[in-house]
Amino acid sequence: MKIGDTDIRGFASLAPLAGVADRAFREICASFGASAFTTEMVSAKGLIYGDRKSAELMALTQNERPAGIQLFCSAPEDIAKAIPLTEKFDPDFIDINMGCPAPKVTKNGCGSALLRDPERCGRIVAAAVKASRVPVTVKIRAGWDAEHPTAVETARICAENGAAAITVHGRTREQMYAPPVDLGIIRLVKEAISVPVIGNGDVTDGPSAKHRYEATGCDLVAVGRGALGRPWVFAQISAYMEGRSFAEPDIRTKMDIMLAHASKICEYKGERIGINETRKHAIWYTKGLRGKAELRRRMAEITALSQLETIAREIAEMNR
Repeated sequence: MKIGDTDIRGFASLAPLAGVADRAFREICASFGASAFTTEMVSAKGLIYGDRKSAELMALTQNERPAGIQLFCSAPEDIAKAIPLTEKFDPDFIDINMGCPAPKVTKNGCGSALLRDPERCGRIVAAAVKASRVPVTVKIRAGWDAEHPTAVETARICAENGAAAITVHGRTREQMYAPPVDLGIIRLVKEAISVPVIGNGDVTDGPSAKHRYEATGCDLVAVGRGALGRPWVFAQISAYMEGRSFAEPDIRTKMDIMLAHASKICEYKGERIGINETRKHAIWYTKGLRGKAELRRRMAEITALSQLETIAREIAEMNR
């Protein structure tokens, strides 16, 4: 598929996971064949007012391309002011978050709160397209709640106002992440618009990715939580879609990947901050291993990369 003139090759992109999909994680997923990337969401207002964290979130490298910067806002004028400030980071596209269900986002009229007003969504997209030198995409959910399934209307209005692609998470804001995704709503969006549609939610492996393509007709799938502690899922999906075999990494290889990931986090953020953020990833990488409770306790207490290296060696020996 294409986003504007940008080719998206492969079978699965990395979803923009807030607090997770930072530069280090995006690069690790890229090494396993993820096809496209989007930054963690950035506040348009924060960007306008010079928030330092916003600049850090937008940093992109050539190891993670094509890549977009995701912005969230509640007003067209904010997105129009914010987008020119992203240009120095050289994104391949701008993505507008209209799907985040977090209360701290929705209470300000941003994220999935916008799904209650599809016309406002259209005005935001129109302002973004006018301000941007690169394609503008949108991420939405099925709707705000079961009584207001506005995904099709929102997607249509966004496409009419210039959106180059639409990502659809097949749950309402009310559902958060609990029930299975509604594949029917993704198909309805695909049938309603002519721009590419990306299916998101509950893609965890090759079979689920293939089923998503077949059941919805989507142009690409986006993997979010299915990649936590499993960045090789992108290689597994590619192999399955191409009819090739894929060997799950052995425990020693998994620990090597975890340490490479942790090293990148510490390189980009410094060891003190990096180790704090590494803890959650380490717990995901060791999910399902023997002695899980004790491992979680030890992972939560690490204060240096060397401690994680020691634990990784012990895990490899215990589980070989």
